[in-house]
Amino acid sequence: MFRDEAVIRVQAGKGGDGLISFYREKFVSKGGPDGGDGGRGGSVVLRTSEHLNSLLDLGRKQSYVARDGEPGGTRNKAGRDSEDLVLEVPVGTQVFDNKDGNLLRDLARSGERLVIARGGDGGLGNPHFTNAVRQAPRIATKGQPGEAREIRLELKLFAEVGLIGLPNAGKSTLLSKITAATPKIADYPFTTLSPNVGIARVGDFDTLVVADLPGLIEGASEGRGLGHQFLKHVERCRVLLQLVDVSAECVDDPISAWRVVDVELAKSSPELHAKPRVIVASKCEGDEALARADALEAALRGLESGGCDTSKILRISAARGSGLRELLALARVLVRQSSGA
Repeated sequence: MFRDEAVIRVQAGKGGDGLISFYREKFVSKGGPDGGDGGRGGSVVLRTSEHLNSLLDLGRKQSYVARDGEPGGTRNKAGRDSEDLVLEVPVGTQVFDNKDGNLLRDLARSGERLVIARGGDGGLGNPHFTNAVRQAPRIATKGQPGEAREIRLELKLFAEVGLIGLPNAGKSTLLSKITAATPKIADYPFTTLSPNVGIARVGDFDTLVVADLPGLIEGASEGRGLGHQFLKHVERCRVLLQLVDVSAECVDDPISAWRVVDVELAKSSPELHAKPRVIVASKCEGDEALARADALEAALRGLESGGCDTSKILRISAARGSGLRELLALARVLVRQSSGA
């Protein structure tokens, strides 16, 4: 089952206890108070990493607990603060309080940190409680408990280019040809259960971050298939490449296949439907496939549909490597335009 979220409980460390102690050594029978303060408990910190693209590993554990601070020592020696427990999450992770559903932070930048549960302060040793009347206090305070909460982490993938289309439209094959990513490829629906991300080189200097998104089906906007997960990831892409299988072996009519995706984007939100989108006729191998691509182009020419450019359909064969250079060059131009670069 596809998971793009994880629910975990985090517990920060308790502060160390302050100490009741009095200075003692040979020939000093009644030294003053010298109990040290307790150390601070470790906090639980979320930190984004560009090397992660899934919450799966983090979600394998239900609970994460930071260490307690050390208690105070004699001779006014403070207990050691505990190190923070740092949990790495992918860039694009949204953090919610699972109890009330509030969004706490959208972690959209690499290296961003969020203290999600703060460690407890250490207790005070007995020297803090001396005064003119009380010279030998037998009082110290306990360390404060660390914060605890249950959070829900939801990943919304950030990529410049998103590959979309019905299952088996050729998205994973295309990603494997233009990047170093190694997505699972097979001839049955929903091979891609979670997004695969790769970096495609465009020319000698430019690159594109490309995501192969899980295929969707009719009714995705109502949650059918992998619909909700699919649409969440699409939100983070600047440009969409909509692949339509035009091969002779494909039983789906290319025009109907294009329309299913277009309708689901429109139903989901006007913003998604308005994203720059290029129609790509995939698996163009043989005369029949080229004829189906021509028919698709003729049917859609002049049609207005959100951000979809229906004036031209790119024809590619990822298996043969044809049309890929033109496709990447166009995607690079559209990404620059969408970002204002």
